[in-house]
Amino acid sequence: MSPSPPRTTTLSDFSGPYTRKLIMVAYPPTANGSAAAAAPVAEPAPKDLKHEEPEEDDDDDDEEGGQEGGAGDAKKKKKKKPKKKKKGGAAKQSEPPRVGITKLFPSGNFPEGEIMEYAEDNAYRTSSAEKKEQDRLAYEDPESTYHDIRRAAEVHRTVRAYAQRSIKPGMSMTEIAELIEDGTRACVEEDGLKSGIGFPTGVSLNECAAHYTPNAGDNIVLQPQDVLKVDFGVHVNGRIVDSAFTLNFEPTYDRLLEAVKDATNTGIRTAGIDVRLTDVGESIQEVMESYEVEVKGTTHQVKCIRNLSGHSINRYQIHGGKSVPIVKNGDNTKMEEGEYYAIETFGSTGRGYVAEQGACSHYAKIVDAPRVTLRTQTSKALLNTINQNFGTLPFCRRYLDRLGTTSYLLALKNLVDVGIVQDYPPLCDVKGAMTAQFEHTILLRPTVKEVVSRGDDY
Repeated sequence: MSPSPPRTTTLSDFSGPYTRKLIMVAYPPTANGSAAAAAPVAEPAPKDLKHEEPEEDDDDDDEEGGQEGGAGDAKKKKKKKPKKKKKGGAAKQSEPPRVGITKLFPSGNFPEGEIMEYAEDNAYRTSSAEKKEQDRLAYEDPESTYHDIRRAAEVHRTVRAYAQRSIKPGMSMTEIAELIEDGTRACVEEDGLKSGIGFPTGVSLNECAAHYTPNAGDNIVLQPQDVLKVDFGVHVNGRIVDSAFTLNFEPTYDRLLEAVKDATNTGIRTAGIDVRLTDVGESIQEVMESYEVEVKGTTHQVKCIRNLSGHSINRYQIHGGKSVPIVKNGDNTKMEEGEYYAIETFGSTGRGYVAEQGACSHYAKIVDAPRVTLRTQTSKALLNTINQNFGTLPFCRRYLDRLGTTSYLLALKNLVDVGIVQDYPPLCDVKGAMTAQFEHTILLRPTVKEVVSRGDDY
């Protein structure tokens, strides 16, 4: 998820050296062949998820005949009935994905993400008994449980694997967004504010880096030469997993995508407990800007989009207050134990700076919004709809349309004007530039760093 100027350091105004030893955890395929995070893998489905016929009671096998007659009153034994074979098997994901992820992991143990050990001054954390106990307590605490995060991450991997297989030139932006959103709602088993979409699905094209999702009536169609950023979120009990990837359909901008993916992974490796935010940005910038892209005989240096950034994440709050820069910016604020971050980077062949441009689609209720007396009934009704369906989670106009809300644009503008709702227009570099994005969500556990959204795709 991303931000908007003049808020120049946050990717989303919604609101170190660490290990050089990287433990790579294998990601076995899930039941549908999509990427899984890491062990523990799915347990075999228990009996209640199998279609079984009841077994014959063995007590009947030795039942006495008990009939008199004939020499010695011999007892007659009934012949054993052959047991019927068990039918069916463990639940499997469908295509497109519509099976709730809890059905595939009935034990409730969802896969871990990629595990990275801390290094240098924090190397002791991996084996510390005290830190292991803190980790155990955090896992069991409903406010910080990893269970919800990992469930959301497994949904994200499942849906994006299908999206990567399915998105093709010729599809409309609305088709692409709804393909992802329909899969997310089904797999996360959408349930009001308990589980659902974390924020509107971003499908920003070319020079547009972030905050574009189609409104009703949008007729933009994906072209073979386009560079498409796909940024979507999943939440369970307000714990949001925020991850993004970029697709291209011909090789001109392969090096741009390679640069941004490399920069994001560098930021992930650098991030950690007690690391200064500026150091993360410096490491990202050094890698990103070492790449060049040749387009029609002209060489372009890949530039970091300096007024976009990663961010911390709080429950039901996509931007938790800390921004993770993608350039060196002098912010000596340190990352802390237990914090939860979206590490994302944006690269561009243009200026490396974005500005608001185009019709707005993204909105979010401000977490600490002032108490304001609304004068119109339509504004009061719209605010009630937002509170009931989104709370402080970001939403878009299509989501209001889906709820059957009509004639809401003036009321929505009113909520923005009085400071209750924040609008987030599309963020674009100069025309003709190409931009790319990659993003993962990380959890700074007491013992290790967990890249919760990691898959075998990126």
